[in-house]
Amino acid sequence: MSATAEAVFVAEPFAPAGDVVIDCNVEKIFYGDFLAVRDSVVPIEKNKITGFIGPSGCGKSTVLRSLNRMNDLINVFRFEGSVMYHGQDIYAKKVDPVVVRRYIGMVFQQPNPFSMSIYDNVAFGLRLNKFKGDIDAKVQKALERAALWKEVKDKLKNSGLSLSGGQQQRLCIARAIATEPDVLLMDEPCSALDPIATRQVEELMLELKKRFTVALVTHNMQQATRVADTTAFFSVDISRGGRTGYLVEMAPTQQVFEDPQEQLTREYVRGEFS
Repeated sequence: MSATAEAVFVAEPFAPAGDVVIDCNVEKIFYGDFLAVRDSVVPIEKNKITGFIGPSGCGKSTVLRSLNRMNDLINVFRFEGSVMYHGQDIYAKKVDPVVVRRYIGMVFQQPNPFSMSIYDNVAFGLRLNKFKGDIDAKVQKALERAALWKEVKDKLKNSGLSLSGGQQQRLCIARAIATEPDVLLMDEPCSALDPIATRQVEELMLELKKRFTVALVTHNMQQATRVADTTAFFSVDISRGGRTGYLVEMAPTQQVFEDPQEQLTREYVRGEFS
């Protein structure tokens, strides 16, 4: 990581209460010649859960992954617009995307613990970032915040792969928050989990937002109503012969589901299409 990029983000690690932490303005997102998303402005507020909902192929995961430049790993990806993190554009040329991901962490759809011990899974990012403090304390704190410490404290040397699916996802959350990111992106984190594990992760999200800002992609509208403070509904524009996603409506979750302002939103939340 470059010193220049590090300076961009260390100067002001947290915004004042109530501020927008990430102000995302997508003009166009391309994969090669394919226009995947257009015209979507998505502000992410501090210490709130922002839910992204919409039919398959509407671009909600693409937008989420743009918030920490995870899409940069795809060679044909091209972003037009801006993503302002505490007032600084993460797509500026001087910014190192590795540093961006230090402050804007991510949890993926499928639990993906590394083939190493539970302890080493959580400590991985700390060591990667050359943390000089008490790693044991950091690991314990992360596992406690992920509501996993009591279940694994006596088997930290066991493989992370030995855990159940729900435990593995909470381990991945612990790994993501161990480095103290500002924002946590979650891309359908419960899609591979059973109802009990899903409820545990949802309860965990509500606890995590007290310390972190969370953006969540979910196909489960009931999940959005349970955990999201704000909901962004994306749909697909097929009028131009393709399938281009775009933001239809974004508002407090209760409004989106009970009093949506757009006809397309009303049809979606009523289950008229999926």
